[in-house]
Amino acid sequence: MNLTHITTTDITEIGDPFVLRCGDTYYLYATSFTDGFHCRTSRDLVHWSQPVKAYAAGKRSFGYTDFWAPEVVFHEGKYVMHYTARRKRDETLLIGVATADDPLGPFTDVHEGPMFDFGYAAIDGHVLRDGKENYLFFSRDCSQYIVDGRRESHILAVRLDDTLTRTIGEPVPILRPSAPWETVTGNCRWNEGPFIVKRGGLYYLFYSAGFYAASTYATGYAVSEAPLGPYRKSDKNPFLRSEGSLSGPGHNCVVTAPDGTDYCVFHAHTDPLHPSENRRMCFCPIAFEAGEVRRL
Repeated sequence: MNLTHITTTDITEIGDPFVLRCGDTYYLYATSFTDGFHCRTSRDLVHWSQPVKAYAAGKRSFGYTDFWAPEVVFHEGKYVMHYTARRKRDETLLIGVATADDPLGPFTDVHEGPMFDFGYAAIDGHVLRDGKENYLFFSRDCSQYIVDGRRESHILAVRLDDTLTRTIGEPVPILRPSAPWETVTGNCRWNEGPFIVKRGGLYYLFYSAGFYAASTYATGYAVSEAPLGPYRKSDKNPFLRSEGSLSGPGHNCVVTAPDGTDYCVFHAHTDPLHPSENRRMCFCPIAFEAGEVRRL
């Protein structure tokens, strides 16, 4: 893997970076382990403002810690944030939804509880708006999912209503750990962090596998002709993996720069010699070409 065109930033102590583009401004949200989420802004994806609090857990929030993987979309005049948090009464990780009039917040919870509870832990919500249909992709977390005696995280998808704040029907399975690079972690395996880009009539589903605080963490992608699959995992996976000074590249989003270049935005361990929850934001230019993702 050629690391030449991977750019690391000085933004550390974060995880699961998500960048929203609104006009000529970019908004960065990321995982926190406290009581909410901060946001930074940029005009060029290089220089970033100091963080400001965009969401703070309030009386309507079901979560009390482990606020992870926020993603924000602008929808019908509102900014809608889907996020993960841990419910205090039973320690279950679930997905919440909050809205704001401004991308900097303040975001307030829509429901007095999680957006849904299918009876198991769910993390890493990602919205796909495809014509008149809306979907939430998420990971059924291995903390409460045992398959053939192993703990596994699988990616599922469920339809959303027109407000993006309520689910419709039951989730459908999308991806599960299957490739050798995804199963090296033994009796605990992950497919998580879904993010979809639609180009040329194809759906490119990025995902992460491995333990996030170890060098096994890596990024792959799968491709489909339909939003709910079936998805074919690339035989060139992992798309990003630990090598040289890069450790644990994962949980990415994709954003378009001012010059039109697409960038894969992801986190990697701040100290590659000591992988941990301390991660920094990184960028890699990419291109979508006939069912494949190519690093530039």
